[in-house]
Amino acid sequence: MSEHLDNSKFRKAKLKELILKLHHGESQESVRQELLVSLSNIPYGEVIEVEQELIEEGLPEEEVLDLCDAHSAVLHGTVDLSASKTIPDGHPVDVLLEENKALKRLSDNTTEELLAIKYRKGQDYENAVLKIRGSFNQLMDVDKHYQRKEYLIFPYLEKVGVTGPPKVMWGKHDEIRDLIKGSIEILLTPDLTKEDLLVSSEIILLPALKGVYEMTIKEEEILFPMLMDTLADGDWYEIQKQSLEIGYCLYDPAVEWKPEGIEEEDINAMQKEGGNVQLPTGGFTAEELLAILNTLPVDMTFVDRNDKVKYFSQSSDRIFQRNRAILNRDVRHCHPPASAHIVDKILDDFKSGRQTRAPFWINMKGKMIHIEYFALRNDAGEYLGTLEVSQDLTGYRALEGEQRILSYK
Repeated sequence: MSEHLDNSKFRKAKLKELILKLHHGESQESVRQELLVSLSNIPYGEVIEVEQELIEEGLPEEEVLDLCDAHSAVLHGTVDLSASKTIPDGHPVDVLLEENKALKRLSDNTTEELLAIKYRKGQDYENAVLKIRGSFNQLMDVDKHYQRKEYLIFPYLEKVGVTGPPKVMWGKHDEIRDLIKGSIEILLTPDLTKEDLLVSSEIILLPALKGVYEMTIKEEEILFPMLMDTLADGDWYEIQKQSLEIGYCLYDPAVEWKPEGIEEEDINAMQKEGGNVQLPTGGFTAEELLAILNTLPVDMTFVDRNDKVKYFSQSSDRIFQRNRAILNRDVRHCHPPASAHIVDKILDDFKSGRQTRAPFWINMKGKMIHIEYFALRNDAGEYLGTLEVSQDLTGYRALEGEQRILSYK
């Protein structure tokens, strides 16, 4: 049989045969053993091609979707990645890989917490539930990872005729999203008993975590290497420029990748030269506006009418640190689970018109911090979103007398 191992047609036919055996009910373990005997290494591109051919030959996408986890489990560790290209720092695939590292850590840690829940009692149990709820709130960030694939990357595959596998993967995304949302709903149940949580863990919570983890394997062993072979640097640059609009998942890229030979100015320079922002009482360039917002002695975070974080200021001495991974995240998921009900109350009061401001002040590390939420409305009184403004009042509270002449510190 060795003479066939380097024959692409043979490998694909054999792989198709094995996947169809799964389709007809054979166990994953028996199919995997046959795979290991007959095909020691399978080029990643051939896996995509076989999946595409199965769909074109009449296997319904829904059934390929059902088989997706099974044949991924069978293929795990047998896909040949030796020919895959090196991925530069900051490249969109590098960012996706870094996000996967964070997702794997979160999935593993949350799985351990869930498996240990049966040993928790009393306050220890309640604290564990809060921690798990917070982890699932973070896990919902995977939606941004999936959206960047769906809306920015998959269209490039469709241009080269690869249509079936992206649809199958998109279907798996939707399954995982639904499992995470269902898990959060369960974790928000008042007085959730340990017995109910244990049952729900087996049905929804653990499958959600497993789904997230297994998707990272599908991406790293098949999708990403194939994408690196298929897309040109110019394609990836377009993807990068649009990525921030969707946002990043649990990770803020430290490097802005730019391919060689691209004459276009870098992303920040393009934004700075985007023209004037004209307002009723004057105007300024985007660069000037950015400098103003980052010079004000306050932290600002803007949440739009759909409760998604859309902007935060970047002054040199921010009170509460932010990174771009929070952009486009539901604001409820940016707060500890124990205070999520307060966020809900503020948003509900602002949207209904019952309130327009919600002030708080706290002592933090010897400083007096004032935090206030403002409802933003247009001239017609329609709700536009919420602005959070935080300020360190420590120095102002210590002022005495007057200072009428110029005196720099």
